[in-house]
Amino acid sequence: MQGEERRMVSDPRDEATAGRSGRRARGELESDVLAALWAADGPLTARQVLQRLPGDLAYTTVLTILSRLHDKGMLVRHREGRGFAYAPVRDEASHTARRMRSLLEEGSDREAVLTRFVSELSAQDEQLLHHLLSGHEARGEGSEGKQ
Repeated sequence: MQGEERRMVSDPRDEATAGRSGRRARGELESDVLAALWAADGPLTARQVLQRLPGDLAYTTVLTILSRLHDKGMLVRHREGRGFAYAPVRDEASHTARRMRSLLEEGSDREAVLTRFVSELSAQDEQLLHHLLSGHEARGEGSEGKQ
């Protein structure tokens, strides 16, 4: 399931606790809501999001998550009937890239973090990264001045 890649588990203990208690891991519901919105052809109402989520969630729970994501600046909304329809501010790739960069900036040793990241890539992803970096170098967009 693609949704497995979207999970935003901050702490491995959250995942273990979620499995035992039947509760979702921290950030998992937000990830599921974002995934539903990214998969949609346009903005969705809370009811439409609820219909696309697995499990037995309350409408008010989905409404709360949508409101929180909107407050965080991750969603835009517009009036639709008596409620709102929501859409992501960024596409999934941009959102993930922003999270990756944020995590990189949190580390105290950028070289070690990047080295470990690259060493754990699949051969296919490593080739793709090399191709992307080669394209940037050819256009003069190397790492000069970046840290």
